[in-house]
Amino acid sequence: MTAEYVTPVNEDGTSFEDYWTDELEKAEATLHKRDGTYYLHVAVKKDVEPSCDEETENGVVLGVDLNVGGYVAVTSTGAFIGNADYLNHRRDEYERRRGNLQQTGTRSAHLTINSIGSRFARWSADYLHRISKAIVREAVENDCTAIAFENLKHIRKRISNASKFQQWAFKELQRHVEYKAEEYGIDVNDVNPAYTSQRCSHGECGFTHEDNRDGDEFECLKWGKRLHSDYNAARNIGWRLVQHWLKSGAGRATSQLALKSGTLNANGRFRPTALRS
Repeated sequence: MTAEYVTPVNEDGTSFEDYWTDELEKAEATLHKRDGTYYLHVAVKKDVEPSCDEETENGVVLGVDLNVGGYVAVTSTGAFIGNADYLNHRRDEYERRRGNLQQTGTRSAHLTINSIGSRFARWSADYLHRISKAIVREAVENDCTAIAFENLKHIRKRISNASKFQQWAFKELQRHVEYKAEEYGIDVNDVNPAYTSQRCSHGECGFTHEDNRDGDEFECLKWGKRLHSDYNAARNIGWRLVQHWLKSGAGRATSQLALKSGTLNANGRFRPTALRS
């Protein structure tokens, strides 16, 4: 079913006042229900100036680590976003109900399968939408000009035992981040994640060993630095893009990695947030 929608006559004090402008091209909309309240998510498009290559190459990178368990996304600035276990639980519940209904085999059961399938698709899309929004907000608040993810091809190799749904979720999440980040002139790049979970991300250390990580805990065997393992990986993912820029051409040594309390440039120099202009 499709239906037309109208906006409030008086937009003062509403989200429409801030976001609903003539510059936006309205596209499809989906209706969601959450905690007893209905929300209409309207996709919009906006023409933006492409980010300057020089600014991006010499800008600040937000690293993002994606996970099939625990937190969906962890950033190099220390933001822990989403709950992958809850996402997987909702998926398992949907599969269980669908399996039971398929065994019933009635027309009513078939219609119910279609209904719960559509409902779960809307819910999961909304959940990933909110996570992507939080990632982009983290990038904006930290003055980032680029967001670095793990390359999806390499993710599939690393989590080959993950479900197709989890792999789809990663792809969909990155897609959401890309079009949201574009509005702010923020580029989205991917890097090879090899050893990002085993490498010490602190300063110029870089000591890499498979025993550095034990579940959610990361402890550098060389000098004892302790971090949450996903946070450590996110820092390494962002750092890898900074290093890639440095090796790709002159003048990129001013690129920086966004951290919790400041930035780290390509030469390993930390700059506290309080000192940033």
